Amino acid sequence: MSEFERLIKRGEALLERLEALVPPAPHPVDWQASTAFRWRRTSRHGFIQPIANLHRIRLSDLHGIDRQKGLIEQNTRQFVERRTANNVLLTGARGTGKSSLVKAVLNKFYKHDLRLIEVEKHDLIDLPDIVDQVAQRPERFIVFCDDLSFEASEAAGYKALKVVLDGSIATTSENILIYATSNRRHLMPEYMQENLETKHLGEEIHPGETVEEKISLSERFGLWISFYPFDQDDYLAIAGHWLQVLGCPEGEIQKARQEALQWALQRGSRSGRVAWQFARDYAGRNAASGAARR
Repeated sequence: MSEFERLIKRGEALLERLEALVPPAPHPVDWQASTAFRWRRTSRHGFIQPIANLHRIRLSDLHGIDRQKGLIEQNTRQFVERRTANNVLLTGARGTGKSSLVKAVLNKFYKHDLRLIEVEKHDLIDLPDIVDQVAQRPERFIVFCDDLSFEASEAAGYKALKVVLDGSIATTSENILIYATSNRRHLMPEYMQENLETKHLGEEIHPGETVEEKISLSERFGLWISFYPFDQDDYLAIAGHWLQVLGCPEGEIQKARQEALQWALQRGSRSGRVAWQFARDYAGRNAASGAARR
């Protein structure tokens, strides 16, 4: 092999190594394919993918959370009307409608050019790339992270979210808001040892730096919406609503009340999710028996 051929092969090998380091061109997004999207990541890069089968839910389907519905609906309305609005953190009891509420406001406002991009917690480090891809779009985007919380080892995603919320020299595009749900108000685990950092100055109590750091992320959300466990009446009302939606007649819904309570007792929860699961089970069983009788 001649010296020239060896140089060619070395050049080709060098180009292959450089191509692996250079970010690929952004994956083209079909913005007309859906109103909701998901950030997907391969080994080398991420891209925005349309969601084909959306979970359609209406605000009127959500019961027992009227105050929470009013807050997020008003904030989202301000956003789609090009007025100032806040990033939102929805926290509290499991199964009380936090993520369903975000889906419901998308369903209400998608005709006003509202779009949603769902991002998994482990992909939050890509938030700057997502912001760059949608910053010049005419639509209004909710970047949605469901069931958000961080462990001590997940500092990269934690810091990326802090920067996008409020903390970079470059401001986030005005067509983007962050909506996140969590069972934790402060998004990170809290340990007994951290209480030892607390200082007492006279009658005032000053949390230590570790606690302050954990609180600082949730404080970057301008709107906090709290959710609480349902009482028995709320639970039965939710179960009754879904039974009605699934085609059960009123008399059947009244008869189902005792079974609904037993279902909740077995699950150890009276959440909206449990009410929905009961309604699906009950309506399915009774529809099958009715068909058999016919």
